[in-house]
Amino acid sequence: MENMQAVNSFVAAYLKKKGFKEAEQLLEDLQKESAPIDFHNDPDLAKFIHHFSQSEDDVARYQDGYSKLRSWTYSSLDLYKHELLRVLYPVFIHSFMDLVAKGHLQEARTFFNAFHEDHELMHSRDLQKLEGVLSQSHLEEMEFARSLRQNKVNIKICQYSYGLLLQYLHKTQSTAMLGVINEHINFQVTSGQPGSISDDTEVVTLIGSCQDAASLINQKEIHWGLLEDSLEERLEKEGGLLSDSEKAEAENKEGDVDDSKKRSVEGGKQGASTKKLKKDKAVNATAKSARPEAKPTPAAPRVKPELTLPVMSTEVEQSILEDLRNRVQLSSVALPSVSFYTFLNTHNGLNCSSISQDGSLVAGGFSDSSLKVWDMAKLGQQAGSSTLQGENDSTSSEHVAGPNGVKRSYTLFQGHSGPVYSATFSPLADFILSSSADTTIRLWSTKLNANLVCYKGHNYPVWDVQFSPVGHYFASSSHDRTARIWSMDRIQPLRIMAGHLSDVDCVQWHVNCNYIATGSSDRTVRLWDVQSGECVRIFIGHRSMILSLAMSPDGRYMASGDEDGTIMMWDLSSGQCVTPLMGHTSCVWSLAFSCEGTVLASGSADCTVKLWDVKTSTKAPKNEEKSGNPNRLRSLKTLATKSSPVYSLRFSRRNLLFAAGVLSKNV
Repeated sequence: MENMQAVNSFVAAYLKKKGFKEAEQLLEDLQKESAPIDFHNDPDLAKFIHHFSQSEDDVARYQDGYSKLRSWTYSSLDLYKHELLRVLYPVFIHSFMDLVAKGHLQEARTFFNAFHEDHELMHSRDLQKLEGVLSQSHLEEMEFARSLRQNKVNIKICQYSYGLLLQYLHKTQSTAMLGVINEHINFQVTSGQPGSISDDTEVVTLIGSCQDAASLINQKEIHWGLLEDSLEERLEKEGGLLSDSEKAEAENKEGDVDDSKKRSVEGGKQGASTKKLKKDKAVNATAKSARPEAKPTPAAPRVKPELTLPVMSTEVEQSILEDLRNRVQLSSVALPSVSFYTFLNTHNGLNCSSISQDGSLVAGGFSDSSLKVWDMAKLGQQAGSSTLQGENDSTSSEHVAGPNGVKRSYTLFQGHSGPVYSATFSPLADFILSSSADTTIRLWSTKLNANLVCYKGHNYPVWDVQFSPVGHYFASSSHDRTARIWSMDRIQPLRIMAGHLSDVDCVQWHVNCNYIATGSSDRTVRLWDVQSGECVRIFIGHRSMILSLAMSPDGRYMASGDEDGTIMMWDLSSGQCVTPLMGHTSCVWSLAFSCEGTVLASGSADCTVKLWDVKTSTKAPKNEEKSGNPNRLRSLKTLATKSSPVYSLRFSRRNLLFAAGVLSKNV
């Protein structure tokens, strides 16, 4: 009898809600004249009406529950408001997906449109993906939505804020919101005062990742030190590092030698850099003598290689040792000289660029499937030859302008059948690798100007490829969500690293060649053991896809840059973020550590190169945050281009910084 009355009440309420006045009046008259209408003669109809009444209640519970929670949060005390606001986004997206899962597609769309603007600023890319969820099947088919529903979100919150939230939920009896929070959010309750708003990048764990699994993986042992018997170690043992005065004398002597006898264009640039350093030393002698970074830092531990390393010729060793002896020591008061190369007339076709170790070669990968390499050593010759300039103008569709604005021809490499997304020079610049949308990686000889090998293994576009620090081995990353390790003499990959939830957008080798790091659109960075192929670290904290990675020369730290312009410095041992570096306003496309690891350079789509103080960033981040804007202390200098997004950066062995970008009229 009670069920019949409930069904009758719902039917009456439904007719009233929809405006069917005549039907509503007829139902009331029938109920007055006789007992409640018995639907038991048609049990299927009664079951359908009962289920539909529960569905209507579900929709109202989600909409009203979230609306009231939102109003309560925004009206909370300012001291606790920013912590409570962290709860709204996961509640919003899971309420939306719950409505879709229960079949209320139109109501879910109305709910999404009503409240999504609250979260556009911080989560615009996630919302764009969720907007494509139009049916129940999408929740299973779309990997992003599936990962959201399978894993909890970790949120740091102070004890008092947590108590306020529980008190509100119990007082309002908001069962729908309580269910969402209980099922999809894991609170990490801390004692003391609520955290600051600047901590928000670290308190909400990346949605779609399993924190328990990440914590378990990050307990694995890793050996982050340098290789045994490296050239740097050998030079230290021999005491071959020159003092600053000896470097200046050596560079002045080099300035008297004829330009044609120099190995590359770097020598002349380095002389100017050293003279500037000498001048800076005279002016800042007192300040430098008091600098804390003058204290010796503990040497990095030595590890054995897990890969069979290629043999280096004596001539190459001597050349590298010469560069190391004449290296300029950088610091917060001795910044590097920068040589910037700008691509012109590319007609929006340039996808990537790469610079060789000594800056003598610059490569560009284009949308028309071509790879082009410019030889910087011809700069001086063509500056005095109008004939060569004329020939270049008539035969070249693109030019790259060097420091003196001189145009020169390029070497064209053709073979790919899709846009070229990445290029990387071998340490000696005798080879160059390129990856493409055609799913292949190609090895080219810069001496023969020919394609040597085509490596096939990925099933989708290959976003990035990087030579190892010793050459011979290289790593690639792809849309197929894997990274792979290859050697030049084998056409099949040696290892396949699988585990990311989305595209693997960038890859970088550790300095000891025993690990590679990968950055993904799933907003995590992973560290992999090249011998076992296992993931040994997961770095969680970015809020958008990772586009660039760099390893510190001592192997202790890693920097990662994302699509939002945030750079994070990570400690490889603990897997924790040492400090975020904020300053860029757009994608960070390139990162590079100076050779002694004191300066980090970042290149961005916001047309700037920024220099960061690594020692300040890694040694005292927490104390600095209390004293004001931490990034002001860590950012050493911002170098702005006129209108050229920065595609690539590289420090030479002598600490000259090379950068490349494309002139863009749209910036």
